[in-house]
Amino acid sequence: MQNSERQDIYTRITAKVVASLEQGVRPWIKPWSGENAAAKITRPLRHNGTPYSGINILMLWAASLEHGFTSPLWITFKQAFDLKAHVRKGEKGSLVVYASTFTRTEENDDGQEIDREIPFLKGYTVFNVEQIEGLPEHYYAKPQPNFTAVQRIEHAEAFFAATHADIRYRGGRAYYAQEADYIQMPPIESFRDAESFYATLAHECTHWTKHSSRIPRDFGRKTWGDEGYAREELVAELGATFLCADLELTPEVRDDHASYIATWLQVLNNDKRAIFQAASHAQRAVDYLLSLQPERHEAAA
Repeated sequence: MQNSERQDIYTRITAKVVASLEQGVRPWIKPWSGENAAAKITRPLRHNGTPYSGINILMLWAASLEHGFTSPLWITFKQAFDLKAHVRKGEKGSLVVYASTFTRTEENDDGQEIDREIPFLKGYTVFNVEQIEGLPEHYYAKPQPNFTAVQRIEHAEAFFAATHADIRYRGGRAYYAQEADYIQMPPIESFRDAESFYATLAHECTHWTKHSSRIPRDFGRKTWGDEGYAREELVAELGATFLCADLELTPEVRDDHASYIATWLQVLNNDKRAIFQAASHAQRAVDYLLSLQPERHEAAA
């Protein structure tokens, strides 16, 4: 893949995120502020039910918001054709990407030929099933919630308990203390609802994953509010939102994060790969938290 095409993908996706932020809208939160006819929060799904990950979650959520799609299912033109269905005339697809590598033979300083693995980013187009006619009926079925409100809270409680993070309930602030390696949370009674509490806890648990004993990451933070701080907050924002989708919780738009939007815009405008890197780090953080769950251990046994 040529550098110009790869750069164009980074630029196109970053421009979409920047445009939303410039309007004061975080595209990874906004889908829940409107009506969700499916009555369920979920990651975007491939035609076979496999969830998308990383930057593709943000892109397809943003596309759903822009076009009013309520189905989480996305499918390629060829997949629709193979199912004897067709994309409606005039419908425009949405961009998703995947990362891969190719091998290039180069000559080293000693004159020997060596193979180098070169990473590249490839884009392709998908359509929401609501843009397609003639699919088998189950593709159009509206998903139903797996849990009642009470069960969802119990489900979240069990999830965070399984991480064995040191969570201390006191005071009026939520934060992760990295040197002492603990999470401080206000008591659940101080939140306006239980989902707000668990969404905030998901944010802090994403920070918790960066400890050197887990999946360390360091963006060079020197002071509060600098670029390194903003990059880590962006990872925690995305990680919490991805996790909330998996737990069927509504992400909490925290007031203290409104001031970060200007800093995030500066970071994204200066580095077209920043949102990709943040989404990748967020995905790894969520995957780590999921790996701590007992059902994962049982499946591996």
